[in-house]
This record gives sequence, C-alpha cells and structure tokens, in this order.
Amino acid sequence: MDAIVAFFSGVSSLGVSVVMPIVLTILGVLFGAGFGKSLKAGLTVGVGFIGLNLVINQLMGTDLAAGVTAMVERFGLELSVLDVGWPAASAIAMGSIVGTIIIPLGLLVNIVMLLTNTTQTADVDIWNYWHFAFTGALVAIVTDNVAFGIAAAIINEVIVLIVGDVTAPLVEKSLGLPGVSIPHGLAGAYAPIAYAVNWIIDRVPYLNKIDINVRTMQKKFGVFGEPILLGSIIGLLIGLLAGYGLLPATAADGSTTPSVLSIAVLMGAVMVLIPKMAALLMEGLMPVSDAASAFIQKRFQNRGKIYIGLDAAVGTGHPVTLTMALILVPVSIFLAFVLPGNKMVPLADLAVIPYMLVLVTPIVHENGFRGLLTGIVVLAIGFYIATDLSPLITSAAANVGFDMGGAAAISSICDGANPLTWIITRSAGVLGPLGLGICAVAAVALAIWNRQRILKEAAQMHDVDAAAAKDAR
Repeated sequence: MDAIVAFFSGVSSLGVSVVMPIVLTILGVLFGAGFGKSLKAGLTVGVGFIGLNLVINQLMGTDLAAGVTAMVERFGLELSVLDVGWPAASAIAMGSIVGTIIIPLGLLVNIVMLLTNTTQTADVDIWNYWHFAFTGALVAIVTDNVAFGIAAAIINEVIVLIVGDVTAPLVEKSLGLPGVSIPHGLAGAYAPIAYAVNWIIDRVPYLNKIDINVRTMQKKFGVFGEPILLGSIIGLLIGLLAGYGLLPATAADGSTTPSVLSIAVLMGAVMVLIPKMAALLMEGLMPVSDAASAFIQKRFQNRGKIYIGLDAAVGTGHPVTLTMALILVPVSIFLAFVLPGNKMVPLADLAVIPYMLVLVTPIVHENGFRGLLTGIVVLAIGFYIATDLSPLITSAAANVGFDMGGAAAISSICDGANPLTWIITRSAGVLGPLGLGICAVAAVALAIWNRQRILKEAAQMHDVDAAAAKDAR
C-alpha cells in the first residue's frame, strides 16, 4: 500500500502539464485511438496547460495582482487575512495525510461510481483531486480524526462528480466541449449557487428581461466590442484605480511601477491568449474523447453517455467568462472593503476568478448580466467562507510546515472560499460524526438520484438508436 501511495504521490508532483499527457495517452490507447495519435493528443493538452498557466499565473496572478496590491495600498484597506493563492492551498492539501492517499482513493471511488451507474464522469484530472484532499485535511483538524478527513474527501468527490454529470450537457452546448464534464472542486461548488441565482432572477419582473450577450455586443460595437479591446479597457480602469501613471516610475527603493498603458495591454493579451490556449486543449482532447465515446457505445449499450472529466481550465477561454472575470477583479476589491466582517484581502488568487465562473456561464446561458450578478454573490459568499476558515487553513499550513511568509493568518479564494468545503467542514466541526454522517447521507441520496437519471437517459438513448436502426432497415 505504501508503494502505491508513493507512486501516485510522485506522479502528482509532476504537475498537471505532465500528468495529463500521461493519463490521456494511456486512455487513448485503451480506447483504441492508437499510440501515436494518443501521444500527440496528450502532449497537445500538456502544451495547452503550460500556455494557460503562463498566461493566467503571470499576467493575472503576478502583473494584475501587483496592480490590485497598489489599489489596496492606495485606498488604505486594512484586512488581516492574506490570500496566499491556490498553489499554497494545494501544497497544504497534498502535504496532509489525506493528500498522500487521495489519488488512488479518488480513482477507486470514481471507478466504483462508474460501475454502479452513479456517475457518467471518468475523472482523469487526477491533479485536481487535491481539492478533495483540502476538505479532508480541514475536517481531520476539526475532528482530530484522519479517518473522518478521508470520509470527507470522498463525500466531496461524490458530490462534485454528480455536479459534473448534471452540468455536462450545458458545458457541451455553451462551451462547445462535447463529451466533456467539469468535475472541478472549485467550479463545481459554485454551480448550485448559480442555479439558485438564475432561478431567482427568472422570477423578478424586468430583471428577467435583461440579457447582456457578449457575442452580440462584439457584433454591435465592431472592433470596440472585440475581446482585446474589452480587456484593454478594463485593464486601463484597473491601472487608473491603482494610481499608475502614463509612464513607468521608479521608487526610491529601486522598484519599478508599470504604466497604466502596460496594464491595459496586458489585460488585452489575457482576453486573446486564454481562448487560444483553451482551443489548443480541446484540439488535443478531441481524439481521446471521440475514441472514448465510440468505445463506450460499442461495449456498454445499456449505459448513458460517458464524459471525460477535465480541469475547469478548458472553459476559461469563453468570452463571457473572461469578460466577467476581468470586471469582477476590481469589484472583488470593493467587496473586500465594504463587506462587514470580511477579513481577507484578495491577492494571489485573483487569477482563479475565471475558474469560479466556468460553470456559471453555461448555467446562466451566457447572459453576461446574470453572470455578473452571480459572480458578485459567489465572491461575497466566498469572502465570508475564506474569513471563517482562515484559522483552520492557518493551522493546516503549520501542520505541513508551509512557509506563510510572516503572515499571522492565511486563506485563499481557492479553496478557502469553497462553499462545499465549508459545509462539510463546519458540519463535521459542529456536530462531529453526526454532521459528517448527514453529509454522507446527502451524498448517497444524490448518487441514487443520479443513477436513476442516468438509467432513464440510457433507456431513451437506446429507444432512439433502436428506432433509427428500424428506419434504416
């Protein structure tokens, strides 16, 4: 068992850009796509992830975060909890006892659910199993019981897989990702909130008639509606709020402040480069996805559709998602300042805002107005969760020897602001085994409901195929 855990821990440490090509190559061969075709597909996906990470982490995580830091200092925000970002959160998660076994455990749970028809998602995105481990690590702390932490991680995974199943048709239609689901620990947790906000808006007169369609706006405003112009305008506003000048400035300590124009161009680059990298991901994924669909249809005719579960990164290139994310960056700073009781200042994880919105976009049917309202609700809820979980996250960081850089308290938007993590953790913390048991019962009930839905869908597909075959004769 130790050797298995060590193997998967070593594989995980390679990072998503290496792990995904390996996994997809193996899957492609198993599904009959051929080694050469599968290898090329896997490497293309790896290159796509490298490109996405370069754009998101550098342009948004570093350059944009510097502008936000300047905004915070300029407006005198005094918030005591530091947003250390998802790399820190994942390191805390994978450094825990739960994290050491989460990949083989997560794969086992996924296989069991596939065999029992309680999920349609083959979640090959094993790197992002760290989201489940993060929940487990926090529950292990509040209950002082590692077994409870492992159970919490499994509960988290089961729920997220079901969310991936339910939202997959919307993902296919809106994001243009056939045969793909997004069982992402962060994006999936906000899907229920998006459904709730969308349901409420549907029932509010006048509000339910407002539809801001980014694609229509691009046609209406011509070049000024293009993503590169929208990104540049938003970047210009952020630079002005940060107090940047028209030319770079050098401070007394030798540090250089960029110009407002450079931030504008950088944000324009974000709007152009992320969709191109996402398209590269899809180019690599399609051969494996097509082979998987053909394999399942041939050998499991009594089953519904099977989806390949991928990182939310594949959906970050949607123009609505990107536009909303860039608008919500300055909005998040405003919320951090005005929300009573919030103690976290968003910094390192501003780059994950697009990930938070990946499933919001299809759920609101690409309506930018509804997406923005949902994004504001999501961020507001997230700030309070991140503040509440900060003591636990700080304790978890100390347990794995994470360097907090002198900060007294830390948290993050990803996954410190995750509502599903919060519900499971606080249920276990307040009610102990009973609270965790309630969460487990809820997860099992969802799995049973999902099985019924899958079997119904499979029966309908079988009837359609039978009717088509009859007509062909």
